[in-house]
Amino acid sequence: MTTSLLALGAAVFYGAADFLGGIVTRRATTVATVLTTQGAGLLMLLVCTPLMLDRTLDRHDVVFAMLAGLTGSIGVALLYKALAIGPMSVVAPVTAVCAVIVPLVVGLLQGEAIAAPAALGVVMAIAAVGLLGMTPAGTATAAADVARGVRVALASGVAVGGFLVALGQTSTAAGLWPLAVSRAVSVTLFTAMALATRQPLVVPRPAMAAALACGGLDMVANALYLVAVRQGQLSLVATLASLYPASTVMLARIVLGERLGRWQQLGVASAIAAIVLIVRHG
Repeated sequence: MTTSLLALGAAVFYGAADFLGGIVTRRATTVATVLTTQGAGLLMLLVCTPLMLDRTLDRHDVVFAMLAGLTGSIGVALLYKALAIGPMSVVAPVTAVCAVIVPLVVGLLQGEAIAAPAALGVVMAIAAVGLLGMTPAGTATAAADVARGVRVALASGVAVGGFLVALGQTSTAAGLWPLAVSRAVSVTLFTAMALATRQPLVVPRPAMAAALACGGLDMVANALYLVAVRQGQLSLVATLASLYPASTVMLARIVLGERLGRWQQLGVASAIAAIVLIVRHG
């Protein structure tokens, strides 16, 4: 139960962070958005350094943490780009479908066994994020923008799935240090990219508060996921964490007025049913 709650908490925070990231990217470049949000998360971790001094990293942890930083930064950059192009209620679920399939397959290949009711929950979770991504009738968004956003979102989902897998391979003894390493990799990568392309290093002042909040929420989500995946099965924990589009869609509905259609309402119901099945039988 505790593991499931941690994974669901990660989903809530991931969804809120993605919503803010999409908002910021509409006001700034993707590079500046990622660099600012990732930098904010790294600063948050540095503040917590005294709590991590009794933890140690070995070579295995460093390798997978660096891999998580590479795949995660690519995934987040593509996601923010997609969120700025298409409607959030479509883009976020598309990314999540790909993001959950990658760790699910890896977990099964590693020999994880899933009880039949929990497996049904996984199927319902994947169906839920698909339903959440169905555009309500009458949406005014241009079809070309939706199609382009979906293509970027698919690539983002594969990268995010790689991030979830890589982070899950780090050891418990490493504590939160893998997050610090992965975040340092992404900050370094996007700093070099910004300097090479002569793009701004930070977002404009009006978007700064949202960017800092996005980075903080994302880091909290990563920490919750990391603790959860070390206690439970990769396939099930990643599935629950990948339900984050539910909070993104709800925030888009409340703040931006994006209409929640019947299929999306069914998606929310399917997500709830999936949570019950996975929590009870996972």
